[in-house]
Amino acid sequence: MSTSLSLPAIELRQVSAGYDAEPVLHHVSFTVRAGERVAVLGANGAGKSTLFRIIVRLLPVKRGQVLIFGEPVEAARTEIAYLPQDVHPPARFPATVFDVVMMGRYRFLKRLRPPSPDDRRAVRRALEQVRLAHLADQPITVLSGGQRQRMFLARALAQEARILLLDEPFRGVDVGSQQVIQQTLEQLGAQGVTVLLATHNLALASLFDRVIILREGHVVGDGSPATLLTTERLMDIFDLVDVPETIPLREQGEEENR
Repeated sequence: MSTSLSLPAIELRQVSAGYDAEPVLHHVSFTVRAGERVAVLGANGAGKSTLFRIIVRLLPVKRGQVLIFGEPVEAARTEIAYLPQDVHPPARFPATVFDVVMMGRYRFLKRLRPPSPDDRRAVRRALEQVRLAHLADQPITVLSGGQRQRMFLARALAQEARILLLDEPFRGVDVGSQQVIQQTLEQLGAQGVTVLLATHNLALASLFDRVIILREGHVVGDGSPATLLTTERLMDIFDLVDVPETIPLREQGEEENR
């Protein structure tokens, strides 16, 4: 077994980050175990997207350290696949669905050589996983918003990274695509892929192994959904008047079922 498997997949040590001189994250520390599925919750502006950007080094860390399997991000960049919010290709981008998913194979492709049979199989496998294989040869302009999100998820899957970061993947997505994405995340968990997902979807977060709650750039909760997804806590964090009854929450102080 690789030594890296005994190390945290993701580790943040007292990380502060932001834009220009304005801090967004403040002294954030946590670890994510290999194969763990973690939902990151927080109101708009809490720092969820900033957190993901510093993990993939799209934004520099002002203070602290980010480690991927015990190494600096620069040395482990290919271990992370990242699906940001609102990915929109140019309206007339001349590519098929297959072409876009093949872009996820960049670390395997050899310069000036066509994709190998292994690359093509990986792309087909990723498309089948998100139920888009029947659209592989279609131009991306024919896709609905939900299908486009599934295509970008397939691109991330084709990368065969050990860590997957998804920033609000359900945003503006139809119910059918939400179900496909959710099933795909469950399959990845079974395959030992580490998943870190930023979401406002409380029902989805309740299905994850663990929840991290951000408020104004600080970690204010880190634990199991059964422990953290209480009515009082979420009403406070999200400024809710009430919590929908469809969310399986406990009242504050209620004993966790075992």
